[in-house]
Amino acid sequence: MEDDIQPSRPNVVKQLFRRIGEIQQGLLDQATPHMTFRWALTLVLFILYFLRVYLLQGWYIVTYALGIYLLNLFIGFLTPKIDPSLNMDSDDGPELPTRSSDEFKPFMRRLPEFKFWYSGTKAVCVATFCTFFEAFNIPVFWPILVMYFIILFVITMKRQIKHMIRHKYVPWSGGKTKYKGKEDTGKVVVAK
Repeated sequence: MEDDIQPSRPNVVKQLFRRIGEIQQGLLDQATPHMTFRWALTLVLFILYFLRVYLLQGWYIVTYALGIYLLNLFIGFLTPKIDPSLNMDSDDGPELPTRSSDEFKPFMRRLPEFKFWYSGTKAVCVATFCTFFEAFNIPVFWPILVMYFIILFVITMKRQIKHMIRHKYVPWSGGKTKYKGKEDTGKVVVAK
């Protein structure tokens, strides 16, 4: 009795998903430096989603859930990685400067811009996918959902802005500081 041990072939389905994952990661790597293009693409997806919901007159629960999820992502984007209100005494990591004499430490977000974009884009795609199934079209009185969302947004942003004021941080910057050098007078200076 001979054991014919053949090398095991990787599962075809597993190889297919691995290849799809590699292609997706390659596209994400290529898109990373093109922030304006990425957000423009997401804006187009939003517009297509809202047009679909408006024209079909339904899927308000899906839209409400999408709004809540995006609000949650936005709060993570605005919040520092290390919350100063929780870590006032600890020396675990970088903290925001509280006095003008403190050393500047860059603002590190809890949710980086790329992950914010990627998660938001995936959420819009999932919400659009849900609009193809009637099971997700739960009948609701949509003005109530709009009112709930506006109230939730105002309360959440008020709390976030108070947090920013209390801990003196701004979650965005105007970019790298550019220093202006001396003006060129056109005179040639010869060193002796």
